[in-house]
Amino acid sequence: MKALRQWLPAVVVLLAVLVGWQLAIAVFDIQRFLLPRPTDIGSTFWSERSALWSAGWYTFTEAVQGFLIGSSTAIFFALLLARFKPLGTAMMPYFIAANAVPIIAFAPIANSWFGINKGSKVAVAAVLCFFPVLVNTLRGLTSVRPSQLELMRSYAAGNIEVFRRLRIPTSLPYVFSALKIASVLAMIGAIVGEYFGGTQEQLGIQIKNAAALFQFEYAWAAIVVACVLGTTFYLAVGLVERLTMRWHPSARTAQL
Repeated sequence: MKALRQWLPAVVVLLAVLVGWQLAIAVFDIQRFLLPRPTDIGSTFWSERSALWSAGWYTFTEAVQGFLIGSSTAIFFALLLARFKPLGTAMMPYFIAANAVPIIAFAPIANSWFGINKGSKVAVAAVLCFFPVLVNTLRGLTSVRPSQLELMRSYAAGNIEVFRRLRIPTSLPYVFSALKIASVLAMIGAIVGEYFGGTQEQLGIQIKNAAALFQFEYAWAAIVVACVLGTTFYLAVGLVERLTMRWHPSARTAQL
């Protein structure tokens, strides 16, 4: 019942947007190349569901692989930077500079490095995930209170024990917040990477080709598939967070 109350406002807003969308097209005579009718998009979504979901799943696997590579690499570097602060001071400007490069500029380069198939799309998704996870994880690892560190030192705890029992547990809310952001970015990165070359079994290529051939209903239906998969990925990370963080005070506060 609680879950129903939480989702009901979102469902109401979605229905209101779809109804307003349909009415606006009829009232203002909006052309289909600008905005197709939701009913036409839904019809195409159903009639082409096999091809759409097949392409969506292919792109989703690229996003998941990029998410795992980018996030795990970011967490590894965050642990290093938190342990060796001079290294963090030296490396952080370069991480910031790399993050400032537009992903559209990196995607064609990734094609030449990793090929136009799955590898380059995984790389683009990994790059998009890396920096948010790195920054949030590092912030969580370094946000412990001095009194907590003093208590650990008073028990003669070494650096490994401090990380295992204090810094890592403290960082988990930050880590999961970053992972939820990264789950969405990974899907975006995979699709953007596909715009610069790929096969017909990739969702980004299908969106690009459908728009070029004026098959706007199909392009929007493919976008719906991408939204559904991205939202599912986000919710899956949120579920893992809930199962993992039951012991944390923030989880108990959220349930009140």
